[in-house]
Amino acid sequence: MANPKQETGIFQSMLNWTERAGNALPHPATLFALFALSALVFSAIGYALGWEVIHPGTGEIVRPVNLLSKEGIHRILLEMVDNFTSFAPLGIVLVAMLGIGIAEQSGLINAMIRMMVLNSPKHLLTFVVVFSGILSNIASDVGYVLLIPLAGVIFLAVGRHPVAGMAAAFAGVSGGFSANLVLGTVDPLLAGLSQEAAHILDPTYMVNPTANYYFMVASTFVIAFAGTIVTEKVVEPRLGKFSGTVDETERSFDKLSQTEKKGLLMALITLLIIVAITLIGLIPENGYFRGADGGLLSSPLIRGVVAMLFITAGATGIAYGITTGSFKNDADVMKGMAASMKSLATYVVLVFFAAQFVAYFKWSNLGIILAVKGANVLMSADIGLIPLMILFIILAASINMLMGSASAKWAILAPVFIPMFMIMGYSPELSQVVYRIGDSVTNVISPMMSFFALIIAFVQKYEPKAGIGTIIATMVPYSIAFFIIWVILLVAWLLIGLPLGPDAGIHYVMPK
Repeated sequence: MANPKQETGIFQSMLNWTERAGNALPHPATLFALFALSALVFSAIGYALGWEVIHPGTGEIVRPVNLLSKEGIHRILLEMVDNFTSFAPLGIVLVAMLGIGIAEQSGLINAMIRMMVLNSPKHLLTFVVVFSGILSNIASDVGYVLLIPLAGVIFLAVGRHPVAGMAAAFAGVSGGFSANLVLGTVDPLLAGLSQEAAHILDPTYMVNPTANYYFMVASTFVIAFAGTIVTEKVVEPRLGKFSGTVDETERSFDKLSQTEKKGLLMALITLLIIVAITLIGLIPENGYFRGADGGLLSSPLIRGVVAMLFITAGATGIAYGITTGSFKNDADVMKGMAASMKSLATYVVLVFFAAQFVAYFKWSNLGIILAVKGANVLMSADIGLIPLMILFIILAASINMLMGSASAKWAILAPVFIPMFMIMGYSPELSQVVYRIGDSVTNVISPMMSFFALIIAFVQKYEPKAGIGTIIATMVPYSIAFFIIWVILLVAWLLIGLPLGPDAGIHYVMPK
């Protein structure tokens, strides 16, 4: 991927070596298959050696489950199909891409991209992409399936390397996962787990979804600037000039025709109608889009954001297509949906093996055992607040390379660290924000991240030989930069003593 002239410099040489070494590995699907087999083997080894830990939440002894036993083999055979079909990212991607396929086939996305390229200041493009990626987290996983490929096309249209655009978007969506200007679905989820862990020591303690709001708002801008600098100063120079072959329509950003402008207007009107219907259902206290408890965060629009993406993208695409004539009948719409599925063929193959590996790792209890062992090592260290928090970030970042789910990891770590830090005089909100930093910084280089296979498929559109090594080598600079800048922000926050959110301080005092 990198040009020969880009080999100078120790850091660039290390990245290029990482890419070559990673791409020398088997096909990603084969690699996930090997991971799955390894999980089976280590489950048997751990069982035979008598590995065990005490689950910090339940107090129960956790031992490895031998998946090579008679019962384990039966389960593997009986649940192989369910592992694949119930793998959460698969359904999210397929449903979202059906709607996006309509918008893409109609020409709506191409027209929107050209309009953005013609009207956006080019010197702010990178920052806008990273910043948009961070903000997309309010809509759950939409950033992965929509913004990342879109960023590649936008960069290509302005003569920049499309993989650099994808990397910038991926850095914002995944590396900046915990940051945002508004509350997202992850905030109440983690807060609930933190509160349960705090109740081990203090049954009256409350952790609100806004527990880390102030810190995460500040993080949004810090991470966006860091991502912009890394993209323009490290990643893009390394990638060099893009010389691949793509559909020439993706390079085109000619002025929009009158028909296209009319189509965009009809798509905008359709979007405004959807927004109006949404607001009517949200604003009243008894609105039909409110959650069962009358809240906004529990609204089906938040939990069902992928369905809303499908409806919105599909409806606006149909409005544009009918207006411009690209859709003459329902068959054209269905062809657009089918075309989007064809582009996901590689991803579906990867997901099959990735889903088996994740399932085996969960069944075997190896993830829990490794997480608790690592937590116990950190607990034994008798050091000050700032070194302790940095070590906790490193631990969470390392565990993130083994387990993909943020809530699953926190469900294991919170019962250990929150009570421990409370005894030391530190609040549950602080434990949670430190965990969120560690969980975010290695997302972009973790093959266990649920959408990692999808990112590979996106990049292969422009770099057919790209593999796991390509993605990791491209994203390592972001991971390093985000770790450094987030640690600096955290240290400054701790030294100044700022609250992490409304009524969420750094310190905790045991009730008498």
